Amino acid sequence: MTALLPLFLLLLGFVALIIGANWLVNGATSVGVRAKLSPLIIGLTIVAFGTSLPEMVVNIFSCIKGSPGLAIGNIIGSNTMNILLILGVSAMIFPIDVSRISIRRDIPAGFIATFAITLMANDFFRGTSGTINWVEGIVLLMMGFGYLWLTFKKSSETSDLSDTSEDLETLQALPWGKTIFQLVFGIIGLYIGGELVSKNAQFLAIDWGMSESTVGLTVVATATSLPELITSIVAALKKNSSIAIGNVLGSNILNIFMVLGISSLITPLPFDTRMNHQLMILFCANAIMLGTVFTGKGRKISRFEGLLLTLGYVAFMLFSLYN
Repeated sequence: MTALLPLFLLLLGFVALIIGANWLVNGATSVGVRAKLSPLIIGLTIVAFGTSLPEMVVNIFSCIKGSPGLAIGNIIGSNTMNILLILGVSAMIFPIDVSRISIRRDIPAGFIATFAITLMANDFFRGTSGTINWVEGIVLLMMGFGYLWLTFKKSSETSDLSDTSEDLETLQALPWGKTIFQLVFGIIGLYIGGELVSKNAQFLAIDWGMSESTVGLTVVATATSLPELITSIVAALKKNSSIAIGNVLGSNILNIFMVLGISSLITPLPFDTRMNHQLMILFCANAIMLGTVFTGKGRKISRFEGLLLTLGYVAFMLFSLYN
């Protein structure tokens, strides 16, 4: 019974995070429209970062409050869920078309990002105890800015966002009162959500006899990935499958390069070497996703392949909890 209240507060924190992130993105988008920013810039900055806000806020609060073990677990769990569950469910709703630019740029960038944190977490460069320190965090951030620059450059040259341009072009500025309201209360929602999640996740980890990394890998990662899940499902229902995979791949890359990079600047991130199993699963998930693209007709993830990806996530969760 003692865990019921912290569990309720944890769920309440997740709701506050999701609502806060949505309001902040809406308010920031409205400001961007008023500032006459192009739909391309809005899509690559405000919208792209919006779905990674919950992971960012939870990681920052966890690091500040002395629970950095949640940080790496949260990102590994979120990225695995993005590929296996979110892409899987989206493909079951409507087969996913994968663009050439995703195959050439985003999927390789996902492999590079996963490989980078694997080396850093296991201290391949320093040979000391497993942590990601501030120097490695700066390297991750530099790689993240490099990816964003490349994305912006290629998008400007090839209209890479053509699949989303119609939605972005219809954006309209909200009234100033509503814009300010959503900005202010979006930030407040993120603050309250981050506070509740970090505090109660730490309590539940102790109460359940689980490591902080495992709680981050399962409970926290599942909840912070809800914005990506909702965005991708809505895109799949509208048959905009390129948005679904673009959302997942972009979020995964930003989670590692930007979210973990910023988190490691606050405090060194300890790595439980037992989570190497989960990192290998994340590698395999990336490889399976790439494999599904080249099987069958065209560059598509079919409904059957989506089912296989979804079942893979169920197996991942069971393995993580058992391990």
